[in-house]
Amino acid sequence: MKDEAKDIAIQPTEAQAAPESEAAAKTPAKKKRTRSGKAKGTDANAALEARIGHSFADPNMLMQAITHVSALKSGRKRGDSYQRLEFLGDHVLGLVVSDMLYHAFPNADEGELSKRLAELVRKESCADVAKSLGLLDDIKLGSVGSSADARLRKSILGDICEAVIGAVFLDGGYAAAAEFVKRNWTERMHKPRRPLRDPKTVLQEWAQGKGLPTPVYREVERTGPHHDPQFRVAVDLPGLAPAEGIGGSKRAAEKVAASVMIEREGVGGGNDG
Repeated sequence: MKDEAKDIAIQPTEAQAAPESEAAAKTPAKKKRTRSGKAKGTDANAALEARIGHSFADPNMLMQAITHVSALKSGRKRGDSYQRLEFLGDHVLGLVVSDMLYHAFPNADEGELSKRLAELVRKESCADVAKSLGLLDDIKLGSVGSSADARLRKSILGDICEAVIGAVFLDGGYAAAAEFVKRNWTERMHKPRRPLRDPKTVLQEWAQGKGLPTPVYREVERTGPHHDPQFRVAVDLPGLAPAEGIGGSKRAAEKVAASVMIEREGVGGGNDG
């Protein structure tokens, strides 16, 4: 009887040990998943910093630079988004590029320097830099819908670039911000410039100088969905073959068409450099 009692006492103990053993086996796996998540976040931040070329002492500064107002949680201020940093970065960019131009073009007068500056710091130029750095997918947005998401990312891309400049300036000082700008704008600064004047104005003045009537623009084709159309526009001048341009609006397409004719006909005044 003692032996039977001993066996009965042992069996529940072994049965209880099995679940405890299973629970113990699961615990490390859970911790491992948590560490893995943090590691992925750290890796993502490191990859973003590598593309930007600056290691942030305060990573939150970088996160603010890529955060849209729509992504802010309830109770947080608009100042926690990219907007204030964009304001700062815009002016830092202007100062750095002005300094670059001053030294790169010693024979240029203030008028030419101003035109070059305007071209280099325009939103489209900033957006091009942001694209080259792969920042498009890093922008943090709230729930705005998939189609609106894509449009919004593209529309604020230039602002995000300026915000990143502001963040680098606050985190690393002027030298770090200047290095970022020089690395991403020097090649652009030395490229042949596109016409700085409105190409439609240039073409019209040229036509008048030749005794021709005002150029006529006509819509040739409209394609794409209603919310994202593409226009093909032709510009006509007597005695010249039409020139065509494509753009997301009629005005944009007209400018492209005018630029095509300017280049084809060798019109002077279309490029200041």
